[in-house]
Amino acid sequence: MTPLVDAHHHVWDLSVRDQDWITGEPLAPLRRDFSLDDLRPEAVAEGVTATVLVQTITVAGETPEFLALAAADDLVAGVVGWVDLTAPDVAEALAALRELPGGRYLAGIRHQVQGEPDPDWLCRPDVRRGLGAVAGAGLAYDLLTVPHQLPAAIRTAAALPELTFVVDHLSKPPIATGELEPWAGRMRELARLPNVVCKLSGMVTEADWARWRVLDLRPYADVVLDAFGPERLMFGSDWPVCLLAASYGRVVGAARELTAGLSAAERDAVFGGTAIRAYGLNPPAAAPLDPKRG
Repeated sequence: MTPLVDAHHHVWDLSVRDQDWITGEPLAPLRRDFSLDDLRPEAVAEGVTATVLVQTITVAGETPEFLALAAADDLVAGVVGWVDLTAPDVAEALAALRELPGGRYLAGIRHQVQGEPDPDWLCRPDVRRGLGAVAGAGLAYDLLTVPHQLPAAIRTAAALPELTFVVDHLSKPPIATGELEPWAGRMRELARLPNVVCKLSGMVTEADWARWRVLDLRPYADVVLDAFGPERLMFGSDWPVCLLAASYGRVVGAARELTAGLSAAERDAVFGGTAIRAYGLNPPAAAPLDPKRG
């Protein structure tokens, strides 16, 4: 049986490092510490046996901390970290991370492209050179983009066929307004590239936080299910950010409802197989975690 993998979540300790993106009253519920021990009972309750811990800020010190967490805790099967892709020494930086405690858990790299003012940031020569180093290290690259940045993502993924790109949060479609285009057409074009996979994640916070229903998410989930297929789609909770709109259990339940029409093998791909393959994970067997374990 394929392990159930949550392919996208975060942790942070505000006493160690501020999360300067958590600003304003709407995000106030996130302005506290979130640890693996907070996540563990939620994961156990849903049968999750492995997770991918994803970077939150563009600070080099965070990734070594995450690798150490992965080395110390059976829950984390992989880490998506951060390096400065525009630096001339990306390959050396990645090699150094691999030498750290927990370095074997480094599975991918991410940058908050969504915050870059240049819609073609991914097409910059220095960024492409850095992405080439990520590919050379055998790592995946998480695409955190918004819909208007998808054309650059398409061109970049096409230019680097040796690199596995993982689209975070369906590239944040406008679920709250119900609009599908041009997002849907761009996602279908991106999905035509065989080196791109997509996370079924982050939807609830793109919907109306207070009143969303699975019915609101379905058109967007159906687009990526049709475009990528289950074998290139993976579930992620986006915990604790998801808590702005839903509990962990409700997010997992929504994903299960959205994929209920798939075969058992297809659901295994979405809830584990795709993440294991794309990130090169070696998760524990599909058995519930002991909530008392660290």
